[in-house]
Amino acid sequence: MANEFSRRSFIKGMALGTMAGYFGSAGLSSTVFHKQMMPKDNTKKVDIGQIKSLSVKVISETSWFNNAVLLNDIKKSGGLLVNQYEIPWTVEGVKEGYKGNNAGGFATLIEFEELSGKKHKLLLDTGWNVDWTDKRFKEEGIDKMLANKEIEALIISHEHFDHYWGIEATTKYNPNIHVYVPKGFYQEGFDLLKGKAFPKAHVKNDHPHTGKLDVMDSSKIRPIYPGVALVTFDVPIITRVFGEQAFIFNIKDKGLALVTGCCHMGIITYMEFAKKRIVGGEKIYGVQGGMHISPFEDWDPQYDDLVLALHKYGIEKLGPNHCTGYVTAEKMIAAGLPVIKGTARNGSKRNIYLGNGDKLVFA
Repeated sequence: MANEFSRRSFIKGMALGTMAGYFGSAGLSSTVFHKQMMPKDNTKKVDIGQIKSLSVKVISETSWFNNAVLLNDIKKSGGLLVNQYEIPWTVEGVKEGYKGNNAGGFATLIEFEELSGKKHKLLLDTGWNVDWTDKRFKEEGIDKMLANKEIEALIISHEHFDHYWGIEATTKYNPNIHVYVPKGFYQEGFDLLKGKAFPKAHVKNDHPHTGKLDVMDSSKIRPIYPGVALVTFDVPIITRVFGEQAFIFNIKDKGLALVTGCCHMGIITYMEFAKKRIVGGEKIYGVQGGMHISPFEDWDPQYDDLVLALHKYGIEKLGPNHCTGYVTAEKMIAAGLPVIKGTARNGSKRNIYLGNGDKLVFA
């Protein structure tokens, strides 16, 4: 029943917007759409508490290696609304890919300290290509952190291939890790977590999850630690994915820090939600992660208005990467936004924004 609800919600959600191609290139980042996707503001602000410090390390923002190959895979399979588990993704013969595989993946290590001094580590997403993800895990010591249970939980931003399908890269080291997923996951996603393989899509999980699983309700602010909360947005996404969750941190004496996987709900929606629903939301100190603006470098003039609109939030640290197009980062820098640059190493192509192995320290 829940799975059928998600399917109907996906179709209904797509109808609320515009053409599927728009969602593929911009998510809901346009200022035009944020009001349609903003949860109803009918409750008082939530006090999630505060933290002392926060840092975010990019493990992999290289979701795939060749845009054209990825888009061709989707096109050949029937287009942007095709079930991702039914697409025979290209896993060999890609010159710039990892061992010929076009798949890479997105994963981020989050470290924060409570006011009490207690420290925590969380993993946001777990890549796509297990070999690539495992390579990056080992290079950054994530494998040992998982095996030693230093990383307390895995938060899946959304069900997309490049954020979730590398699940066994995490569960091979700690199958009992606490996992959070957003409402909207399909049965295939739950089956993959339990160990089912999808040969057509070249995805498997030989290390079934045995730990606690939380499915996060939409539009509800869910504090998971003092000063740390998750919120899930009902948003339709390409390849029949539905729903995305993201972090809200409240840093003492700084303001809110927002950390996202892809931000398909739109950066304006995300910030407006935090501003209106979280105590301390009048100051958004920083944003890090994928911002889903022109990920395939197909710039649209309306994005210029979006970039300029970001100024009004007074952000002091802006860490775009992943599905934020390079042209977007260039536009942000030209507009005078405080974009944090990277080092262009470990497979990241340019230093224009945070890349693989780069860390953003908020406080």
